[in-house]
Amino acid sequence: MEWSLPKERLADLLNLSNRVIDSRVAKKQYLLNAQGKILLSSVSGSPLIQEIINSVGKENVPPKHNLVIGESFSGAGGMSIGFEMAGFNSAFLVEFDKDAANTLKQNRPEWNVIHNDIRNVDFTPFKNKIDLMLGGFPCQPFSSTGKELGFNDTRGTLFHEYARSIVETQPKAFLAENVTGLLTHDKGRTLDVICAAFSEIGYTLLPPKVLKAMLYKVPQKRERLFLIGFRNDIASNVSHEWPYPSAFPIYNLYDALHKSELYNCDVPKEQGISYPDKKHQVMQLVPEGGNWKDLPKDIQKQYMGGAYLSPGGKTSFAKRLSWDSPSNTLTCSPAQKQTERCHPEETRPLTTREYARTQTFPDNWAFSGNCASIYRQIGNAVPVNLAHALASSLANTLTN
Repeated sequence: MEWSLPKERLADLLNLSNRVIDSRVAKKQYLLNAQGKILLSSVSGSPLIQEIINSVGKENVPPKHNLVIGESFSGAGGMSIGFEMAGFNSAFLVEFDKDAANTLKQNRPEWNVIHNDIRNVDFTPFKNKIDLMLGGFPCQPFSSTGKELGFNDTRGTLFHEYARSIVETQPKAFLAENVTGLLTHDKGRTLDVICAAFSEIGYTLLPPKVLKAMLYKVPQKRERLFLIGFRNDIASNVSHEWPYPSAFPIYNLYDALHKSELYNCDVPKEQGISYPDKKHQVMQLVPEGGNWKDLPKDIQKQYMGGAYLSPGGKTSFAKRLSWDSPSNTLTCSPAQKQTERCHPEETRPLTTREYARTQTFPDNWAFSGNCASIYRQIGNAVPVNLAHALASSLANTLTN
């Protein structure tokens, strides 16, 4: 079978503009089928596209198991829910933010939620009691000179505390997630120090992997960096496969907010912020899927201000989402000028529940705190379906 994708979706997967894709089609570098979609067999030289083709028909299904996780920087529970869905039991979840901790407690009263600064948490009572440590540690500059490239170089950072949690619990493996910018942060030095630190505390790190959420049943163009390591005494016997990606189908925003394979009903009504009158008047002029470039020239200059002459496409300014595309990456607020997330039809930002659905949270997952806090919790989360795919792959590895 000849697998194909719409030009726009291929552009999303390859991080290219639609204009570049059209150029390659015009030059016959990419071939089209009768429906005007690009034949993936003609997209040579892309490891991701080859991985998608090789994964057709394979599913991320966890085995039956009794594996136990511990988690730091748990947030609102995106990672936690995904691992619960894959059969993992939770020993503890550490979260400093009061609202996020309350979100976890009110949805799962049986979970051991530790509302505290990780620097104050003693993990030694959990030594040899968990199989896997999770954590989305913040990426901070390291305070020391970094000459040693190891655990000591990370002192004073929250990564150091995450690494300490691993030292004190001694799990079989860990899974850490971060923004993709960690790959190039401080010209790669930050990641070098992190990798060296994991090695120093006795873990063998797999090559870091960037996963695109839209390939794991998430209706969002979100990318995250994942680090997986196995304790040295078992690492030589481990053969880990990352979760299988799938481009068939790729879910869009319509799937997220309406009855579909993702949800069995239309999105429930919930709270959300609104635009001030002046901004509302501007956003009304933006068509579905458009941005500031679709505004009249005089309004473009007025709305963009100094950014109008700055380089780059700035395509998230005055961004109105499209029904037939995955959402742009959600941020901590849907109405920030540079990261606009306007509803496709109505002139308003996405509501908190629309935000949650775009991150594949279940509708019965309630969030604690005020509206701004809820947007922040959801925007910072790992999408639930992506977490489930990761959990399934790790369950398969740790039970074999």
